[in-house]
Amino acid sequence: MDFEKILMEFKKGKADPSSCYLLHGEEEYLVKDALNKIIAAIIPASDRDMNLFFMDGENEDIDGLCETILTPPLIPGRKVVVLTNTRLFQTRIALPEIVQKIRQHFENDPDMALRYFLQFLKITGWNIDDLRDGGWKKITSNNWQKTVEGDSGHDRETWLPEMIETCISRGMDMSEKREVTERLEDTLRKGIPAGIHLIITAETVDKRKKLFKIISETGIVLNFSRLKGEARQKNALMDTAKDILAQSGKKLTPGAWTAIGRKTGFNLADSMKALETLITYAGDKISIEESDVEEVTGKTKEDTVFDLTGALVARKLDVALSNLKDLFDQGINHVLILSMIAREIRFLLHAKMFIRSGKLGSIEPNMDYEKFQRSVYPVILQWRGDKGGKGTLDGQHPYVIYNAVKNSNRFSYESLLKYLEDLVDMDIAFKTMTKEPKFMLERFIVKVCT
Repeated sequence: MDFEKILMEFKKGKADPSSCYLLHGEEEYLVKDALNKIIAAIIPASDRDMNLFFMDGENEDIDGLCETILTPPLIPGRKVVVLTNTRLFQTRIALPEIVQKIRQHFENDPDMALRYFLQFLKITGWNIDDLRDGGWKKITSNNWQKTVEGDSGHDRETWLPEMIETCISRGMDMSEKREVTERLEDTLRKGIPAGIHLIITAETVDKRKKLFKIISETGIVLNFSRLKGEARQKNALMDTAKDILAQSGKKLTPGAWTAIGRKTGFNLADSMKALETLITYAGDKISIEESDVEEVTGKTKEDTVFDLTGALVARKLDVALSNLKDLFDQGINHVLILSMIAREIRFLLHAKMFIRSGKLGSIEPNMDYEKFQRSVYPVILQWRGDKGGKGTLDGQHPYVIYNAVKNSNRFSYESLLKYLEDLVDMDIAFKTMTKEPKFMLERFIVKVCT
């Protein structure tokens, strides 16, 4: 359903607010924005201290939630009960992301890692008693990958035993902690008392769940999925930012919008945060330029990956190791880093093959881009025909091909082949061994640069 239309009809008195709303989707900013607008539309600010109740999904209690829903308002007027970030609709589809969150917080924030681990147990149905005393070792790689599709589980021995021991030491028994939704389903089916409204937010939902079907029948479900395609994402950002720009009296140049997208990937939460910072930074200045974006916003993971591969082909060891550290500090998965390095080495090898074929003629080491486009690129296009693809060098932008051809002079054909073999071995090691990925990537970078 269209959220803005629903909100407008309610504000104009053409419709009453629903007894129950479910707001879900990956676009966290839009979910939070919709939640705040619905609350503002239903309950006056003066009543919120007494008639607005929040429960977080990390500590959700179905019985407590139902009791709050069925209890009359403390003061006359409407009452709103909010359950944020619920896991009630999650299924195994969410497991790879949950496992990644456990890895991310395991060392620096053990309590947060434990929260995600409890979600993991809840969804998998695995029992602490079965996993304790080394029982987790009975989980084969095949079993793990069937349960957590898309995750190799190569490093589970580094965090799984400790998570299990933490649960045991804190007396946590998941057989008692698993949430049962029957009472909430029954409450919604019978009908929430008049004047009381339940709002639930969730990142992911399984539409096959009975609870989802009941809310769809008795309330309103609003989906805020992340848009695909840069043009649609850019339009969504510009539309969302319309109010804040109007209030501040600012405007962005086309180059500034593009720069924000490049820095944030058009993620609305990150983009709006950057926009608020830019508005403050601009001061009395009305127009925000591309240079302002570059000045204010920090380096993105895409920038750092590009810097890493650039330093690698230039054989600048200190710069490459520093960029690798930055990527790990940003929480970038080691498999993604490996794939980007492999892509760069593969392109260098493809360039070497172009040159060795003899069809490109004499390649000058310092050939400028204009001459390359005029004399070399047309030959590559003719050679490619209809065979070029996204994964091959001849299917890339001409500037990418130009850089690969130019940089390939620093390497021998045999060394590039050996580097690709090393990367394949490393990929296998990531999935089967317990060695630290950062150490393995550092060793490879040292090998290439020296």
